[in-house]
Amino acid sequence: MNEKILKRTTLSCIIIFALMIAVHAFEAIVLRTDETILGENFINKVFGIVLVFIVLKLLNWRAGDIGFARRGLVKNASLGLLLAIPSFAVSYLIEILILKGQGQDVSLGIFTSGFSLTGNAEIHTGIGFILMCIFFNIINVVMEEGTFRGLFYHITGTDHSRNKALMFQALLFGIWHIVTPLHNLIDGDMNVASFIGLSLGYIILAGMMGIKWALLYNMTGSLYAGMADHFFNNCIATNLLHVTTSEGTDDMMIVRVLIAQLISFGVVILIWKRRRSGLKENGTVDGTCKNSKQLSIV
Repeated sequence: MNEKILKRTTLSCIIIFALMIAVHAFEAIVLRTDETILGENFINKVFGIVLVFIVLKLLNWRAGDIGFARRGLVKNASLGLLLAIPSFAVSYLIEILILKGQGQDVSLGIFTSGFSLTGNAEIHTGIGFILMCIFFNIINVVMEEGTFRGLFYHITGTDHSRNKALMFQALLFGIWHIVTPLHNLIDGDMNVASFIGLSLGYIILAGMMGIKWALLYNMTGSLYAGMADHFFNNCIATNLLHVTTSEGTDDMMIVRVLIAQLISFGVVILIWKRRRSGLKENGTVDGTCKNSKQLSIV
């Protein structure tokens, strides 16, 4: 089985991805667990984690081989938060200033809500909902980082260049997020034109985030920095810390996320380029990662 998976790495990843997104779509569109008291589509996340470990078993790989290092969790997670917090601080400030410039009274609120492109997410208060939000988002980042930046990146990296592996997992990560606008299209909350536009926007934005988190993995040697930044984006900025006005809640959430992601993406790219320049001067940059389950970290 190891040889079969690694003989056609791209096809193997596409098959694994197809299984995952089918479960994701079924849960979001049919089961709709995010519309229950749990407020989260978590079944596909658990399924993804189980599938990752099944594939690792088939490949005779360990969790550490795809970025779940035994050491460095606190250090690298702190680096991820150090990237996320200032970026979102700036984006929240810009959002508030824009709203105040429109003459609106603005306040921040801490509560949970399911993410919705149409602004119809249900609001929940109470420590129990907050703890569930945190727990489900931890599961989410473990699954998504372990799958896209971990498994897919490493499988394709065995017979493709590091750059091709990076872009491939980012593309799959972007496509993964099309389920959200598809859900809204089926419910009649948007038309086909809006669905196409938002789907393309999701592929670009999520793909950019996928590139950023893969670069963080390459620079730190583990998934934890990307997981922390990912967790802050999903849990804090999207589901817990909200901007409210008399006209509604989080009307500019997409703008907030976009600004923060552009800032953090720019910072990571800058650090990455400076790091590569230094390594090139020393003659230590390897442009490929072929025939190795452990991608070279540069």
